[in-house]
Amino acid sequence: MEGMDWNKNWKENRYGESEKIKELIAKKMLEVGALKFGEFILSSGRKSNVYVDVKLACTYSDLLRLLSSEMASLLRNTRFDVVACVELGGVPLAVALSLETGKRTVIFRKKKKSYGLGEDRIGFIRRGERVVVVEDVTTTGSSALSAVERVREAGGEVVAVVTAVDRREGSEENFKKAGVKLIPVLTLDYLRSYGDRNSESEE
Repeated sequence: MEGMDWNKNWKENRYGESEKIKELIAKKMLEVGALKFGEFILSSGRKSNVYVDVKLACTYSDLLRLLSSEMASLLRNTRFDVVACVELGGVPLAVALSLETGKRTVIFRKKKKSYGLGEDRIGFIRRGERVVVVEDVTTTGSSALSAVERVREAGGEVVAVVTAVDRREGSEENFKKAGVKLIPVLTLDYLRSYGDRNSESEE
C-alpha cells in the first residue's frame, strides 16, 4: 500500500471540496458537543473559557473519517513516509490518516516505559524518512514540538504538523521558529464563527 499514488487520487477527487468538508466537520463537531464553554485549564497550563474536545469527536466514526480525509487532502502536495503522533489525543487521527494514505504510523509515549521493552515509542523511523506529525488540538504546540524533536533525534525529517483544530494561541509562531509548517483542518475562530452563524440562522 505504501507505493500507491494516493496524492494523485486526492488531487483528482477532492479538488474544490475542502470548504464544504470543513463546514461539515464544524457542523458535526458542534452536534456532538465537542465545543464546550466554561472554565478550563488547557494542557499548555493556560486558562480558557472554551474547550475543543477533539478526543470526543474522534469517538464518532463518521467524524473521525471526515477529519482524517481532510487531513489527507491538505497533505496531497506533501511527500512523506511516516505518520507520527504523541499519545493520547493524536492516536486515532494518526491511525485513521495512516489508513487513508497507506503510510506507516509511529506513536510516541509521553514518558518512556520502565517495564516491558522500555521504549518511548511504538513503531520506528528510519534515518532520512519524511514524517508528518498529527495532533488533535494545538494551542502553543508544545506537545507536537516534543514529537518533532524526537523524530529529528531518530534521524527523520518533519515535513509538516497537521492538527484537527488550531487555537491560534502561539502555535503557528512556535512551529515557524522550529522550521516546521503547521497545517490546521480548522481553527477555533472558524468553529466559533460557524456556530454563531448557524445559531443566528435558527432564530
